[in-house]
Amino acid sequence: MTAVAKQQYYSIAEYLALEESSAERYEYEDGIIRAMSDGTINHSTLGTNMVTLLNNGANLKSKNCRPFNSDLRVRVERGNSFVYPDAMLICGDIETSEQDPNAVTNPILVVEVLSKSTERYDRSDKFRKYCSLSSFKEYILIDQYRPIVDILYREDAAYWKMTSAIGLDKSFYLHTLDLEVQMVDLYKGTQKLEVPNFKMELD
Repeated sequence: MTAVAKQQYYSIAEYLALEESSAERYEYEDGIIRAMSDGTINHSTLGTNMVTLLNNGANLKSKNCRPFNSDLRVRVERGNSFVYPDAMLICGDIETSEQDPNAVTNPILVVEVLSKSTERYDRSDKFRKYCSLSSFKEYILIDQYRPIVDILYREDAAYWKMTSAIGLDKSFYLHTLDLEVQMVDLYKGTQKLEVPNFKMELD
């Protein structure tokens, strides 16, 4: 992501006005806004595939859940932030922010497709922001360069468990939908994938 240099600090009202008037999307953190980085073919493909798999899984399991793509922002009160995940799942009623009716506050599952410029942020500060949401239980991190997916699941309030799927012949389990996802389906249509240089799985 690249910081916007027009103005150092923005109010929430100024940020939302910018979002309304601009063709670009921005994330917001306590007065600072950052333009979303340009996507790649693999990034877009993986995000689209994940939304499709979530939608198919929710329908298959007859869950009262709805997937959303990267156009929908999330309001994180703690940290005074607005962020855009690459995909997410909401189960039950959709809850929105008092400041912004177009920002949701209760995703149960969040998906991020990792980029070289954002991977550290997605794995650290952004993850901690999501953790402050009481609804948030599952975090999916997708490598766009190699067939590797990390799955973090909140087993209780204080403990997260992580597993990894490595290779197109593998699958991973989504706890929130009770669904097994095949890696070959997730990575369908991606280009120039690198072969992982290690073979390991975290149980």
